[in-house]
Parts: sequence; structure tokens; C-alpha cells
Amino acid sequence: MLASICFAQKDVTKFLGIPVDGTKSDMIQKLKAKGFTYNQRKDCLEGEFNGSDVEIHVITNNNKVYRIMVMDAMGINEASIKIRFNTLCHQFEHNERYVPANIVGKYEIGEDEDISYEMSVNSKRYEAAYYQFIKSELDTTVLQDYLLSKLSFEEFDNLSEEEKQNMIIRLSMEYVADIMTEKSVWFMIEQEYGRYYIIMFYDNEYNKANGEDL
Repeated sequence: MLASICFAQKDVTKFLGIPVDGTKSDMIQKLKAKGFTYNQRKDCLEGEFNGSDVEIHVITNNNKVYRIMVMDAMGINEASIKIRFNTLCHQFEHNERYVPANIVGKYEIGEDEDISYEMSVNSKRYEAAYYQFIKSELDTTVLQDYLLSKLSFEEFDNLSEEEKQNMIIRLSMEYVADIMTEKSVWFMIEQEYGRYYIIMFYDNEYNKANGEDL
């Protein structure tokens, strides 16, 4: 099981194969190379993504890209947004590059759900979150350091062989889970003037603000 799980220290969230990292200007150039057009007035890129016309916003923290925000260019009605939301959930759930952040149940909006009422009266948020799976080579040195941060060498040495094996598996899985949370991709429904939009976020959690400027 562990052999199929990989990790590299600089493995970050990717958008269209591009690491969500570096400078804003570099990211804009890379997205333009993918066929998107830069709109200087809106400070965003425009084009087609996953079958929909979108606006792509590059968001930074301390001059490093930490988020790509993809927003529908045109709003749709309530019935259509339910279908679009559920279709996206289905696409993510059947994409081997992703695992759901919510391991209990599925993200889905029922046919009878009144999302207009729920959003306006109950302030309900309709969102779904996933993590990009880790694909690069396992760094055994970093993994070893992680294991030793949880358990001293002396404590580990006093375990039986079976206990050692179980401990390595458990902590390794915990380690991989910690890393995967840094590669977050999520989306939500936004409503404006009776029209509904999907907004998607490709986040590099390593680059987000953590209070270092306070």
C-alpha cells in the first residue's frame, strides 16, 4: 500500500499541470501559453476550462502565488447550478488524481433542495473539497524525520517487530495525509442577482498567509 503512495518536498497543487507557485507574472504567462487571454481591466485571464467560459484570477501572498481562482463567466439558474455542482462532484470523485476531503458520504445536492432559500435565509454554503493525490517520488529521509518526530528511536526499538511494522504504516499514512491537505482543490456556489456561479479554488497551502505578517 505504501509503495503506491509517493511524496516529494516540493510537490504542490497544480492547475492544468502548472504548479500553483512562483510569481504572479510568471503564472499569467504560463496560463497565456495555455490559450487564455489576459484582461488587463479585470486583472484576470479569460477562456474555456472544463467546458465552461471562465475568468481565472491569480492570487498571491508575499509575492508568491498561493491560489488560482476559477469563476464562471456567466451565471445560470438554480436548476442548472444543481446539475453543474453535482456533475463536478462526480468528475472529481471519478478522477484518480483526487481524493475527497470528506471521507463520510458524498457531496451532492438533492433534487428537492431549495438552494435559494437555504443560501439567503440559512446562510448555507454549498461547497465540495478534494486533495490532489501525491505522485512524485517518496523522500525516505523526510519520512524518517517525521516518524522520529512522533516516536523516539528508543521507544521504537522497544517495540516488537509486528508493532514496529504497524507503527510505520500508521505514521506513514498520517504523514501522507498531512501532506495531501496542503494540495487543496475545492469549489462552491456563489449567487448574485438571482444568477448562480461556480467558483473553484486551487490552493497551495504552503504559500498561504499563516499570520507571519502580524
